[in-house]
Amino acid sequence: MINVAVCGATGYTGCEIIRILLRHPKVNIKALTAKLDKPARISDEFAEFKGKLDLMCEELVVDKLLKNKIDLVFLALPHRVSMEYAASFIGKNKIVIDLSADFRLKDTAVYEKYYCHKHTYKDYLANSIYGLPELYKDRIKQAKLLANPGCYPTGSILAVAPLLSSKLASKDIIILDAKSGVTGAGRKADIGLIFGEVSENAKAYRIGTHQHVPEIEQELSKLAGAKVDILFTPHLIPIRRGILTTAYVSLKKKTDISSILRLYRSFYSKAPFVKIYDAGRLPQIQDVVNTNNCAIGVALSPDKNKVIIVSVIDNLLKGASGQAVQNMNIICGFPETMGLV
Repeated sequence: MINVAVCGATGYTGCEIIRILLRHPKVNIKALTAKLDKPARISDEFAEFKGKLDLMCEELVVDKLLKNKIDLVFLALPHRVSMEYAASFIGKNKIVIDLSADFRLKDTAVYEKYYCHKHTYKDYLANSIYGLPELYKDRIKQAKLLANPGCYPTGSILAVAPLLSSKLASKDIIILDAKSGVTGAGRKADIGLIFGEVSENAKAYRIGTHQHVPEIEQELSKLAGAKVDILFTPHLIPIRRGILTTAYVSLKKKTDISSILRLYRSFYSKAPFVKIYDAGRLPQIQDVVNTNNCAIGVALSPDKNKVIIVSVIDNLLKGASGQAVQNMNIICGFPETMGLV
């Protein structure tokens, strides 16, 4: 058994982590923190936890939290806030799984451009592990500071990774068209996220400036062994949770759908949460909501020179909290799927 703390327990991702860990047979939740007007029981904030977890949510004070003999900390904190606490916990020899972007980007200049904040813990970046299990499972096993991927990057990277890794993709720009539910923006008051603005509406936003662009390009460039450029368009759609990503990749030579499917199935043969659909079938968001799965379907353009890939994930699970627990399982030597559906 391990003892864990969840920091940022009242946000969407923090709450999802608690839900998962309550059914995990190898975890004791020992401490919760949240930014509240005054300390409150988590079961008073979320009635579903009554009788299951009645811990107090308190302000995050590192030394006070560690009195609970914590082994591992989930940081479900805002970008720019997380780095300071991550460094403090690492300094106390605790394992940190950080759900913010603070340790995902290796180039601090890029981080500072997209997150508009100076990175004050650059020395930790060299040892942070990007936590996409389908690509980095062996490295994750040794992680002390785990940078949990963003939701858009998870769906996007998994969609095109086999083509880039196999060098089948041409050097043309990769187009990524992604549509997300409202919870992807976090649990906060924002006029653009209220029901009256989102219902019966859909909109593109932050084209060319979205903070997940450099994260996606960083990881795709590693796979390709060369600089990869993407054209990424995020959209907000009127659903609570889920991301559907459509990727367009040009090929170096013509191929057939059977060859593409063999490639994807081989690439993800040891990835329990990636589901590859048969030819002629494409996944939809309802296929994956409330699961840690990434479902992928592929199609070819009529000239057979381009692959169109559709991937779907639950942004709060495979895109955040489920993936964080998946990473915890790998780090701690538990079965990768333990506690997850």
